[in-house]
Amino acid sequence: MPVWNIAQQPVQDQFDYWHDVICDVFIPMTPKRSFPGAGFAGGVEGRALGEISRADVWSQAQRTLHGPREVELSGGEFYFVNLMVTGRCRGQQCDRESVMSPGQLWVVDTTLPYFLDFESQWRMFTFRLPHELLGSRLSHPTQGTAMPVDGGSGVGGLAAAMMRSMWKLEEPESVQVRVELEQSFAAVVSAALGARDRGAPAQDALRADVLRFIAANLGDPGLSVVAVCRRFAISPRLLHRLFEGQEHTFAETVRTMRLNQCARLLADPLNRSTITDIALRHGFTDPASFSRAFRREFGIAPREVRAGKHARDPSVRPFRTR
Repeated sequence: MPVWNIAQQPVQDQFDYWHDVICDVFIPMTPKRSFPGAGFAGGVEGRALGEISRADVWSQAQRTLHGPREVELSGGEFYFVNLMVTGRCRGQQCDRESVMSPGQLWVVDTTLPYFLDFESQWRMFTFRLPHELLGSRLSHPTQGTAMPVDGGSGVGGLAAAMMRSMWKLEEPESVQVRVELEQSFAAVVSAALGARDRGAPAQDALRADVLRFIAANLGDPGLSVVAVCRRFAISPRLLHRLFEGQEHTFAETVRTMRLNQCARLLADPLNRSTITDIALRHGFTDPASFSRAFRREFGIAPREVRAGKHARDPSVRPFRTR
């Protein structure tokens, strides 16, 4: 993980080195110091995550221009999703001007000029997303740019929580995992910017992604709150919040989906695995506990399903096969 500490350079070279670093890590920009003197304190730590570039950036007060010339020199089209940690920034893009404070999210579009004015020492997390990844989810390319979003509650809080967790995440080896994480993050950011509803709010979309992940990993004995949170770069608190108001909690959802899968396998005449083997492969380590949970869920014992029987009492809910 590259780290550029500007203070390690000779004093007379520090600001020029800062200019070179931010242009190398981000895109062409022209910084100007906001105070007299030769030295300049700042730093950047960069981390890759598939198509997303992450950075933890801090410096003294400065003004930064990404003007028409810098747009022309840019080697790609991106959005920067920023989360202010300390300090304040006045941002301007597309005739919109706002002041971003700690805990707030804001986005800029690199295909158009923008101006940033950091009035004092500051620090922020900034994630660079390919233009298509986020722009395709917006009603127009500049929707919500240079406008602060509350990162302490609602969908903005969800996006901010993902950024903090994703910053700590090691880059997954699996390409599929990286792509799914990119898509989930872009969906949440677009919702935070007020993107048009494409079928579900961000929290519903993230819960659907979690459910798909659970369904694909029912046989993994390591499927747990920790594993799911690591996979989606979210906190346990946020994971449990996704299931508030639903029929089942997260733990109940995992158990019910596992029981349903066990029921399908037991009812399949071509599956010759023993009841114990099926239970063990789906996270049930005690056969007696599995049998009790199965009967509570479906009103019928596992051995009866294996024998081709089904619950016939209309007061008993039959097991689901879908």
